[in-house]
Amino acid sequence: MASGGSHDTRVLSVDVGSSSVRAGLYDGSGDDVEGTEVKLDYEFEYTADGGASKDAGELFDLVARAVDGALSRAGCGAISGVAMSTFWHSVLGVDRDGRPMTPILTWADRRAAAVAPDLRERLDEGAVHRRTGCVLHSSYWPAKLLWLSRTMPEAFEKAERFVSPADYFYARFFGEPYQVGTSMASATGLFDQNGLSWDCQTLDALPVEEAQLASISDEPRSGLAGAWADRWPALRDVPWFPAVGDGACSNVGSGCTSSDRLALMVGTSGAMRVLWKAESVEIPEGPWCYRADAERYVMGGALSDGGNLIEWLRNTLRLPDPADTERLLSSIEPDSHGLTFLPLFAGERGPGWADLANGTIAGLSMSNEPIEILRAAMEAVAFRFAMIAQMLETASPGEKEVIASGGGLLHSPTWTRIMADTLGRPVTVSGVNEASSRGAALISLEALGGPEIDAAEAPLGETYEPDPDRHELYRKALERQRRLYEAVLGGP
Repeated sequence: MASGGSHDTRVLSVDVGSSSVRAGLYDGSGDDVEGTEVKLDYEFEYTADGGASKDAGELFDLVARAVDGALSRAGCGAISGVAMSTFWHSVLGVDRDGRPMTPILTWADRRAAAVAPDLRERLDEGAVHRRTGCVLHSSYWPAKLLWLSRTMPEAFEKAERFVSPADYFYARFFGEPYQVGTSMASATGLFDQNGLSWDCQTLDALPVEEAQLASISDEPRSGLAGAWADRWPALRDVPWFPAVGDGACSNVGSGCTSSDRLALMVGTSGAMRVLWKAESVEIPEGPWCYRADAERYVMGGALSDGGNLIEWLRNTLRLPDPADTERLLSSIEPDSHGLTFLPLFAGERGPGWADLANGTIAGLSMSNEPIEILRAAMEAVAFRFAMIAQMLETASPGEKEVIASGGGLLHSPTWTRIMADTLGRPVTVSGVNEASSRGAALISLEALGGPEIDAAEAPLGETYEPDPDRHELYRKALERQRRLYEAVLGGP
């Protein structure tokens, strides 16, 4: 895989995802150390009003338990550093003693959609997007903070700081001050992408001051505090690198580290991203734009419905075990079910940013089988990706190799083939099982003096070539989906 690394170097990578917390060791070449990974599953707490939150203390405990488990399998070799990947966009408020005053409002929490129109009256959304890479949407901090101030005023007033989950974890491990890395700050909607600082113009429209945010620093922490030093002596004095957004880590881990590769990821949610190194960026209309670090940008589009939608349908429709379901899916001809599906059950982040959207299935009849509904959902998600791909062709022109990662695609050849046929271009499956974990490890190895992430080779699997006839069928089905979207939501 990676070249030039030392196998004597080992880093612990902690990956806080949207449905599990993982921890495991990687060697100096970016290869996972077999037998060291621990995975602890969990779920967001969903409510009927669009809430998708998580208790900060519970998530912190899962992180600590995952580290315990990985260390118990680590053997006697030294550990050189700790890397962390966490989901982007999420925020919680803590009081002066570091106690959570609010739950973690995750990227999937849509309750702040109610206040986004107020922000659009106060701010020029186009200018905000050009500076921060983010629109005024419930996914991001501006709307979440304004919503918290109105719906949880007592907790909001008691909160002295507003931080990302990783900032909270590190403050528990090391004590204050609160610090946030460039990558995590870049996806809040409050960060000036070219200025590498908090965006004062957006902050001025909010009931929050810059002093209430963590200081931005990519310097590692070290010197675990109190009981944590006793609990993890092997990690006490090693560098703990700032958390990096899971999307950026996924690109790095799957080898999509330059503008000639396009990462297509379907995990709990979905995303299509391009990552590259540059001194500055002119952010075009359409895609979001964040950072992997102070030198690298990542641009793309995201879907709130990905593997979570497929899992929900599997359970709701009482489909057979995954192997039998995959066999049934593969036997269905493209777009033969008569359904037009809007996969917006968890709202929309891209490409239309319809904050209050919900899922729609048109054409459903008594003749439809449950497996056809699942197939329609998979095709519908692929159509949304095709729209994102068109947007990125304008924002980042040039031929790109599409690399697929995430459990949704790695475990379903049928869905990967649907993606290739819909996009009309080859899709190559990543040979990396856990791209975000590996990506975080590679970023920390680079900081430790190892090879640059661009030099880290990622194994590749099968390439799925598009079928022209199927592509034409899907092109027409995508237009049908566009018409349904316009009828239900208006635009894009």
